[in-house]
Amino acid sequence: MSISRNPETLSALCLFAASKYSKKTAFSMCSEGKIVRKINYAQMGKNALRIASILRQLGVKKDDKVLLLSDNCPEWPLAYFGIALAGAVSVPLLTGFSIEQIEHITKHSGAKAVCISAAMAEKFRINLPFICIDNIADIDNISHNDDITEDTYEKRQPEDLATIIYTSGTQGNSKGVMLSNKNLLSCVLSSYSYFPLKSSDAFLSVLPLAHSYECSIGFLFPVIGGAEITYIDRPPSPSVMLPALKVVRPTIMLTVPLLIEKIYNNAIAPKLNKKILLKFPVMRNLAVLIAGLKLKKTFGGRLRFYGIGGAPLSDHVLDFLTSAKFPYALGYGLTETAPFLAGNSPFYNYRGGGIWPPENVKLRIEKNPELKNGEGEIQVQGPNVMLGYYDDEEKTSEVFTKDGWFRTGDLGNFDSEGRLFIRGRLKAMILGPSGENIYPEEIEGLLGASSLVEESLVYSGKKGEIVALVRLSEATKMAAGVIEKSLEDLRAYVNTKLSGFSRISKIVIKSDPFEKTPTMKIKRYLYV
Repeated sequence: MSISRNPETLSALCLFAASKYSKKTAFSMCSEGKIVRKINYAQMGKNALRIASILRQLGVKKDDKVLLLSDNCPEWPLAYFGIALAGAVSVPLLTGFSIEQIEHITKHSGAKAVCISAAMAEKFRINLPFICIDNIADIDNISHNDDITEDTYEKRQPEDLATIIYTSGTQGNSKGVMLSNKNLLSCVLSSYSYFPLKSSDAFLSVLPLAHSYECSIGFLFPVIGGAEITYIDRPPSPSVMLPALKVVRPTIMLTVPLLIEKIYNNAIAPKLNKKILLKFPVMRNLAVLIAGLKLKKTFGGRLRFYGIGGAPLSDHVLDFLTSAKFPYALGYGLTETAPFLAGNSPFYNYRGGGIWPPENVKLRIEKNPELKNGEGEIQVQGPNVMLGYYDDEEKTSEVFTKDGWFRTGDLGNFDSEGRLFIRGRLKAMILGPSGENIYPEEIEGLLGASSLVEESLVYSGKKGEIVALVRLSEATKMAAGVIEKSLEDLRAYVNTKLSGFSRISKIVIKSDPFEKTPTMKIKRYLYV
């Protein structure tokens, strides 16, 4: 489909979609295997204006900061657009933030009000004017003299600050990322060059809306094309996901690698690794194709785009998805870039995970003579790059080069065709005994291919040795001595796939889950 007009601000996007797709369902909730709380695009516009009016009554003025604290639900987008229509700046909060983190962000951002769900009320102990967004359509306490309409909403410019997203990163340094209307919408529009949306598309949303990945690509992207988004009323465990997939039958989903890796390692790999299939490649290839068809059927049978981003995908899972002809696409980005930086389209995937930036984004590699194969830090220029970190000029200046390029903190390189390959985080890289570059993510991917391992973290020990901290999979039920022998066999096998300087010296078992970011990346700073 083509977009007849490109909205340049969040407010304009809301009103554009409300008019263009008025009777189409915009948002709904899946609960107990049933679709409830449907809101069409016309209702989206009306209720967003309603929220903007209430915020004005509460004293919110242009450029004021308004917190948004709620689990995913149809009312979250209404509040997000309502804040924009009031001329304010949204500050979405991850529901996983602690009470102390919420208090810090409230104070640091200088928030003047909060849009909050009833379920989150106990986590918010600060005395601020608030709107309970549950069933916002039933609220009728607006003075008609103060109504904000399509003619009187606060007009904003593309370059104006639209939202501040406080990150919860792997390095533990949460910062307020300032994104403009232009940042967000340039990212959304560039996504069309990778995957043209249909107004008949159905999204199933399973990632937190307060994260830039889901907010930009899983919310603003479908809204600009008039697609339908369904949320789930509880965390997306297998028992919750299966009924939702059956009733929604999504055409598009965005996920992180952990979800598809769990499905592969627990449900698919054991069947594909039978001796008879390993012995006869033709039979294995056929089994892979059949497994791909079954996997697509599990997702509802209509899937045409399965986006994977937020963290590296294990090579063995990538190989399976490619061979099984599953419609996956890899994406790469950061909150600071709204977030999309590079990706590909289904069935245009390249072995090894090579991806391309959109036309309006420039990437370069700051080459380091100590790194092999032309690897170095990935740096970026483009309309999607943030305005800076809120109230933190020092950290802002640290992440921009003298000539204005944003430092991603990720290592990568280009091949001869211009494809980008991500190697890992610069801060996570380990220097070997003779200055060799060791990428923990590569070793963790090899460990993750084993049915023994649920998740792992590789780091350098006190004497420079390579240590793997692993959490065993739930399916692992062995006596202690057998587990030790199996892990030693795994260590020996993985080491055959690694250079001498990268080999694991020992494997340590971790009994409880790792703490993770919203995109399910392990918070390394807690363990290294």
